[in-house]
Amino acid sequence: LRTRVWRALQSETSVESVFQTRDERMLQLLRLVKQIALSESRVLITGETGTGKELIAQTIHQQSSRRKEPFVAVNCAAIPADLMESELFGHEAGAFTGASKSRAGKFEEAAGGTLFLDEIGELSIALQSKLLRVLQGGDFQRIGSSKPLQLRARVVAATNRDLRTEVREGRFREDLFFRLNVVTLRIPPLRERKPDIRFLAEHFIRRFSPSRKLAITFSEAAWRIMEDYGWPGNARELEH
Repeated sequence: LRTRVWRALQSETSVESVFQTRDERMLQLLRLVKQIALSESRVLITGETGTGKELIAQTIHQQSSRRKEPFVAVNCAAIPADLMESELFGHEAGAFTGASKSRAGKFEEAAGGTLFLDEIGELSIALQSKLLRVLQGGDFQRIGSSKPLQLRARVVAATNRDLRTEVREGRFREDLFFRLNVVTLRIPPLRERKPDIRFLAEHFIRRFSPSRKLAITFSEAAWRIMEDYGWPGNARELEH
């Protein structure tokens, strides 16, 4: 089977996103990525942990007209809930205990580029409401300020949760879901892309080999074990 490689357009800083796949669904998804990158639509990327959601978001940014502007990623699951509002919107000095100086939030840092909200399903309902107001109104304020700031960034979100289920069970706002879910990209898990298991493993062998002259490989027994394994961590688990 011929190797097919998808390379994203390079930015001027030579940042490059590379996807290597033999799976036709992934190839179709990457063709769609190239199309939607040229639009201004918001994008919701869904998929299990380790499938490459941030890499897809970076590729959308790098192939868009915003490629010279910043790409800013926020992991909504990694930041404590009481700090998330400040992280997103920034704050003025004295706005709360410990705010000794003014600080720009991620919306400002993204400027006219792309703001990637990873694991958006982890946001609290209160923060979902505030994010919805920003997406609806197109502006926001730093905590402790009354000065409106314009939202210029394109918002791309990602989740490993089923947001429709989250909406039905009251954990995610339906109106915010509709605001984010303009275009949906679902990344299939590695267990649904059996040919890619060996293909990606060989790619990682080449990457981590101490010498490109060494013919390092796995035994056929090892290949069978890997191909029968479910890979809950997907390509990230395979890489590690």
